[in-house]
Order: sequence, then structure tokens, then C-alpha cells
Amino acid sequence: MAVLVLAVLLVAIDATVLVLAIPSITEVLDPSATQLLWIGDSYSFVLAGLLVSMGALSDRIGRRRLLLLGATAFGAASLLAAYAPSAGWLIAARALLGVAGATIMPSTLSLIRVLFPDARQRATAIGIWGAAATAGAAGGPLIGGLLLEHFWWGSVFLLNLPVMALLLVLGRWLLPASRDPKPGRWDVVSVLLSMTGLIALVYAVKEGAANGPAHWQVWAAGAVGVLGLRGFVRRQLRLATPLLDVRLFADRRFSGAVLGALVAILGMGGVVFFMSQYLQLVRGYSPLTAGLAETPGFVAAMGASLVSARLARRIGARGALVGGLAVLGLALGALGLLTESTSYLVLAAVFVGVGAAEGLVYTLSSDLVLSAAPVGKSGAASAVSETAYELGTALGIALFGSVLTAVYSAAVTAPAGLDPAAAAQARASLGGAVAAARSLPGGTGDALAQAARAAFVHGVGLASLLAAGLVAVGAVAAWRLLRPTGAGRSS
Repeated sequence: MAVLVLAVLLVAIDATVLVLAIPSITEVLDPSATQLLWIGDSYSFVLAGLLVSMGALSDRIGRRRLLLLGATAFGAASLLAAYAPSAGWLIAARALLGVAGATIMPSTLSLIRVLFPDARQRATAIGIWGAAATAGAAGGPLIGGLLLEHFWWGSVFLLNLPVMALLLVLGRWLLPASRDPKPGRWDVVSVLLSMTGLIALVYAVKEGAANGPAHWQVWAAGAVGVLGLRGFVRRQLRLATPLLDVRLFADRRFSGAVLGALVAILGMGGVVFFMSQYLQLVRGYSPLTAGLAETPGFVAAMGASLVSARLARRIGARGALVGGLAVLGLALGALGLLTESTSYLVLAAVFVGVGAAEGLVYTLSSDLVLSAAPVGKSGAASAVSETAYELGTALGIALFGSVLTAVYSAAVTAPAGLDPAAAAQARASLGGAVAAARSLPGGTGDALAQAARAAFVHGVGLASLLAAGLVAVGAVAAWRLLRPTGAGRSS
């Protein structure tokens, strides 16, 4: 169990450790606004597209084997990311990290399904696993802040190397070999259809938020995504041993759990990603101070994951999961009132609400999904839960990040007489505006920086309110899907 926690902790840290490095990356690599979004979500983007395929592969070639192969690849990709000489290189390295991460996450969860056949023990084990995942995601900014206080931005990736080396040694020694005894063949066509459908749909959302829904690329990508996923579902229904048994979605508890995880991470993904920029570039915190400021979320996520099984037994999984979504919606709604001088106590309360909701919803949804699947298909089923998480992260950054960028670009006002090149740099991103302000005379630079900060805060507020609305809709839908369907059935 400790080895599995080590694996999931590192992958989760890598999803968020970069957020405090964004200002440093902006200064050194000078990415465009679009490249900045891709640096943030290329990891989750690729991870989401491959999780179902890798989950099914783990059932076929062995969960331990795929976990160790993925750990090796993760270490190699971390080296490429740490020494990236350009924004494009960093985006590519992050995508490779996503490929490797896709082999690790479903392998850990499916091994738990094998190690703990007893439902009560499994719920506790998944609570620990969920605590590691949410703690890693929440603790990533703190770890990143500690490293950035003393080293360059690439150091956040070098952290992976000693941990992966330890995982390889202990994993081969302690983890049991496990696979589906009758796995069938790994259907390459299904892999290509699922990847194409998921990635095209996320791209359509990203372009729609950035350029408007009428843009031809949005419609083209959306059509490719829908056709790809439709083809994937039809093919799974025909195959004797499908890559993913889509009939699992006929179980409303399975579908409700997946929806809950997707909505929760979608709602918080993009907004929380940009809070690190708010803390550093608007509030003036150092990377370490910004990481410490987000620590309440880290603690709340761990605590909620650990008590999730007990809470579900007391009030029912339905009430606990939907209650977590309600708390998340309220916390995100509070960010809609954000100003440049909002009290830190308010921010800490928001971080606690977001962290507790993420830990609770993520852990409960993983348990519900895994419990609904046969043991032999645990890798593919756990991949569905992980896909919802990573797809939600990628969609959240794509959607709310694009909304924030559009609002910011429209709202920021350049001082009269400002050089057109500096004005364009300021409109591209908050980091660009702060960098441009440093090269200007005192009064002009201060005016530009203040206008950029005000525009950024306005964009964060609108994106947060949109996220809160989506979470509220998702909570209602999850409540309906998770309602009891027969006498004696747990809610």
C-alpha cells in the first residue's frame, strides 16, 4: 500500500507542482498566452486521452509490469522537462509525462482492487489512496514554492527522479503480479478512437472558449470528437472482449460517480490553476509564501479523503458526494467576489472548501466506480475514474483559462502613449504585463501593472462564478443518478 501511495503521490504532485513556476517560466521562456495554457494542461490533456487504453492494457500485460514501465518513462520525461530550452519543448515534455502518468494511475487503483477484496477494507484503502492523490495535487504548489525559493523552475521536475528510482526498487520487490486471466486482445482501433475522440473534444472546448463557438476549428474538432467517441462505443459493444465495457454506464451509481468526479475537477481545475498567479503577481507573494498560503487546501484534502469512507457509511455515499459538490460550488462562488485586497482569511476558507470537496468527491467516486466493476476489469474501470479526473483538469484549464484570458485581454487598458509592442505584450498575459511594466518609467509602469492586475482579478471572478454554476448543475444531476433504485439498496 505504501508503494502504491508513493506512485500516486508523485503523479498527483506533478499535475500541480508547476503552477507556482508559471511566472518564472513566463519570464524565461516567454510563452504566448496560448502556449501558457498548453504548458498548464498538456499533461492532463494527454493523460485523459490515454487512461482508458492504459487501464485496459494493465489488465492484459500485468498491473505491476505496466506500473514499473511507466515509472521509468516518467523519470526520463522529467529530465526532458527540467531542461526545456523553449515553451514548445516544455509542452512536448509535459505531454510525454502525461503518457507515462497514464500507465501509473489506473495500475495503482486496480492493484488496490486486487489486494483488498473485502469492501470495507477496500473503502479504507481507497481513502488512503485518495488522500495521497489529493494531498499530492494540493501539496504540489507548496513543494514547488520550496524549490523555486532556492533553484530554477526546472527543479520541480528533477524532484521526480529519486522518488521514481525508489518506486522501481520497492515496486518490483513488494507489489504482487496481477492481470486479467482472460484479457482478450488489446484492440488498437479502439485505442485510436478513444484518443481521437477525447483529445478532439477537449480541443474544441479550448478553441471555443478562446475564439468563440462560431470558429470553424471548434465545429471541426467537435465533430471529430463526437464521431470518434461514437465509433469507440459502437466498437466496444461489438467486441467479445472490449477495451472498456461501456455497459458499466448502465449502472446509475457508476455513471453518477463518474459525473461527480468530472464536474468537481472541471469546476476547480482552471480557477485553482490561476490562483497561483493571483497570489504572486497580484498579491506580491513569493513562490514559497504562495505555496504556504494554499496549505489549508492541502490539509483539508487529506482529511476529507481519510474520513470519506466513514462519512459514506453514516449518511450514504449519495449524500456525501453531493454534499462535497455543494461545498465546492459555494467555495468557487466566493471567489467570484475576489478583489486585489481580499482578506487572507477569506482565501484560506476558500482553499479549505475546495480541498475538502476535492478529497471527498474524488475518493468516493473512485470507490463507487471500482465497486461496480468485476475484479478482472478493475484496470479499465479505474481508468474511467482517472479519466474523469484528468479530463476534468484539462477541460477546466482549457475552458476557464480561456475565459479568463479573453476577459483579461478585453479589460486591460494600456496607458496613453504606450509602445504598441509593450501594449500587445501586456494584453497577452498578466505575466507579460508585469514584465513590460518593469521596463517602463515609474508612473507609466505602475499604471500598466495596476490596470493588468485589476483586469486579471475581474477575469478570475467571472471564471469562478461560471465554475460555481457548472458545479451546481452537476450536483443536481449526480443526486438524481445516485438515488436508490430498489428496497434495501444503499444510497
